[in-house]
Amino acid sequence: MADITRRLGWRHLRSAPTAHIRHHRGGKLIHDGTGLSFRFRPLTAAISEVPVDDRELAMAFHARTADFQDVTVQATVTYRISDPAVAAARLDFSIDPDSGVWRGAPLEQLSTLLTETAQQHALDVLARTSLAAALVDGVASVRERISAGLAAEPRLPATGIEVVAVRVVAIRPEPEVERALRTPAREQIQQEADRATYERRAVAVERERTIAENELASRIELARREEQLVEQRGTNARREAEENAAADGVRAEAEATRTVRLAQAEAKAEREKGEARAQAQAAWLRVHSEADPATLSALTTARLAENLPRIDSLTVSPDVLTGLLAKLGRADGEPR
Repeated sequence: MADITRRLGWRHLRSAPTAHIRHHRGGKLIHDGTGLSFRFRPLTAAISEVPVDDRELAMAFHARTADFQDVTVQATVTYRISDPAVAAARLDFSIDPDSGVWRGAPLEQLSTLLTETAQQHALDVLARTSLAAALVDGVASVRERISAGLAAEPRLPATGIEVVAVRVVAIRPEPEVERALRTPAREQIQQEADRATYERRAVAVERERTIAENELASRIELARREEQLVEQRGTNARREAEENAAADGVRAEAEATRTVRLAQAEAKAEREKGEARAQAQAAWLRVHSEADPATLSALTTARLAENLPRIDSLTVSPDVLTGLLAKLGRADGEPR
């Protein structure tokens, strides 16, 4: 929209670089171009503003396929006004000299023209295409048909319009039909998922079986080694017992030999002691047999005195002393 300001009964217009301005006064073209800035009188000026930039027109319409299924087509048409003079002559792009707003709705007329033209060609190609083919290859075919149809439409160049690009975003069936179409694919995907699950379980079972077999083999090997260990321990125990028995035999034999030798030595010593004691006793008896009686009595008295206990004190009572004196008196009166 052009920028218009008031100043002393005059108007000043300043347009954008993407807007083509056509200024007529008294039926004559005074200004013609883009990005203009000029003064004018509102009572004598007729101004048109035609946008020359690329514009996007989004459209969505329903169509019916060859198998009588409703689909929704979403497309976008990029266009621009290549001939502003022709467009201004065919459509009302005039603006209010006071506000700069279009008096009519020229862009809506262009949108209606492009939408109906594109829809006509899309309906034509989809009416001869089945739903499955439209969902698979319909985007490309509809885009090509709309592009060709818009390029061949004589009214667009006559209006000064140039189609830059056509894009078909999607072709979608009704929600119920779309869900029905998704069901086989979902079932197949579910089957593939189930198959993958079963295969994974089978692999897991196989791995578990392998692990169990390995554990069983390990246990068998361990049992075999334990059996070998028990056998080896028994062999070692027998060998140790035999060696201990042999050692005990050698020890017992040595002990017996030592005991015999000790007994022989003790017997010999006792025998020698007995012989020496007998010889000493015989010599003692021989000496005593050759001695006189007085000598023997003296020896006996000395030996007796040696064996008597020690007497520290002696108490003699009158009775004992009287008896002793009596005995001594009697002994003195006896003849000698």
